[in-house]
Amino acid sequence: MKKNNNKPLKRILKYLKPHMTTLLVALISAIISVCAMLYAPIIIGEAIDKMVGVNNVDFDFISNTIIKLIIITVIYAIFNWLLGFTTTSLSNKTVEDIRKDAFDKIEVVSLKYLDSTPHGELISRIITDVENISTGLLQGFTQLVSGVVTIIGTLIFMITIKVELAIVVAVLTPLSLFVASFISKGTHKMFAKQLKIAGELTSLASEMIENQKLIKMFNYEDVAIAKYQAINEELNKYGYKAQVYSALTNPSTRFVNALVYATVGIIGAFFVVRESDLGLVNAFSVGSLYCFLSYANQYTKPFNEISNVINEFQTAISSAERVFDVIDEQAEVSDENLLDIGQAPGNIKLENVCFSYRKEQKLIENFNLVVKPGERIAIVGPTGCGKTTLINLLMRFYDVNTGKISLENVDIRDMTRSSLRGNYGMVLQDTWLFGGTIFENISYGKDNATLDEVITACKRARIHSYIERLKLGYDTKLADCSSLSEGQKQLMCIARIMLLDPSILILDEATSSIDTLTEIEIQRSFQEMMVGKTSFIIAHRLSTILNADKILVMKDGNVIEIGKHDELMSKKGFYYNLYNSQFEH
Repeated sequence: MKKNNNKPLKRILKYLKPHMTTLLVALISAIISVCAMLYAPIIIGEAIDKMVGVNNVDFDFISNTIIKLIIITVIYAIFNWLLGFTTTSLSNKTVEDIRKDAFDKIEVVSLKYLDSTPHGELISRIITDVENISTGLLQGFTQLVSGVVTIIGTLIFMITIKVELAIVVAVLTPLSLFVASFISKGTHKMFAKQLKIAGELTSLASEMIENQKLIKMFNYEDVAIAKYQAINEELNKYGYKAQVYSALTNPSTRFVNALVYATVGIIGAFFVVRESDLGLVNAFSVGSLYCFLSYANQYTKPFNEISNVINEFQTAISSAERVFDVIDEQAEVSDENLLDIGQAPGNIKLENVCFSYRKEQKLIENFNLVVKPGERIAIVGPTGCGKTTLINLLMRFYDVNTGKISLENVDIRDMTRSSLRGNYGMVLQDTWLFGGTIFENISYGKDNATLDEVITACKRARIHSYIERLKLGYDTKLADCSSLSEGQKQLMCIARIMLLDPSILILDEATSSIDTLTEIEIQRSFQEMMVGKTSFIIAHRLSTILNADKILVMKDGNVIEIGKHDELMSKKGFYYNLYNSQFEH
């Protein structure tokens, strides 16, 4: 899929299309509120002309004028509120769609993209940058709608009053836009840089918070603070430059608009005096001058308001670029029209499989393996030899570069990922539990699970007795359970897989965070669970895989030895040395 290179503003406008009804209400509200606002100077101008040079005050006229102004003010207030409500709703709906598309894309991109992109950076884009779009849209769009209607309306009213002055205003006022546009070029660059560094800061903060135990253990606090401060200072530097650029916009445009207002006032006064002396029937009066100056002031306001929100607008555009980069990221190959294989017994075959994360660095080459249903395959080897990579290929988290992996004689690329992964149960070295209840966490992969089923799974995983001692039992929220150890968390993850009872198991250092006694109990449970199931066991503790049907000994992406424990020990090769090294004193 080719990335969309359209400008961010055009992309944002496309998200407005489904909400055209709300947009139409906003436009109508803007027109009515602006018309009400523009009618007020006419009423006041007429009152001024009627009262200039008059000795006796007409109280009835004044009362009628006040009533008209109150009615106009109420109409303006109602429709101005409606304008704000609809534009806020429009903004919220639009960013909701953008946020949904961004998160949906995260769910379908390849693991390669997720593994190579700092998670803090992604969080910053989906949360902070989308909020920046919301703020920019909310302020910018409201000003845009009311501003455009105000400019058109005031220009029409000014032309009907005095064409010559209307031309002066129309010609001079846009100068403020040119000034704002000139300044905004530098502003955009600074805000784009600021957002990029803000993403780096979020990523670093997330990393440091997640690993506080390690930081404290290695006395790394000062280094962590220094790293954070360095990026923070860089963020402050570009933020300062961005604010300096944006701060120039408002006073510059206000200065231009003040010159326009003064020019109109002087020329208008000249017309009043001259046409009064000439005694023209429809002479340009003092009331007309007041009315025109009010319109001239209203005409320049949208330009000032636009310059006021240029900061938020530039931030929104820069943020939109970052969010759309995520949305445009290439998704995994579609599962459309692929097979749903259902429950598989566990026949797995790897034929001449080659894979590497980077072309220049080879990893797995010409890998061949045949696994029959119910076999237990242990995978051992030094760090970086390709053990976890092999599992990633079996689960199709990554696709092979060349060769073929089959499940039940069907290429896994020809079946849907959901049906493939539905046959696997995976217990990882790193635990993952979310902030819900214990019951919700354990039943995560089985929506229709009953409490009895969950309890049975927890008993098999040797975690039921601990849960039972909690005040709320299985209804305990993990966020409120600070005493939960890493071993207990891992037991819950194991219980989650025992509940699913899949046909193929993957145990990746599954008992690494559990004490020896508990591990013995878990191993017994695993032995029960693995009966009749195809199992892949990645283990650094070789004592846990003595009963495996096949032990694959990997080194540099290749299987250098294969066989049962006794066979490999008798060869006195790489496995023999690896096994004995764990028991040397």
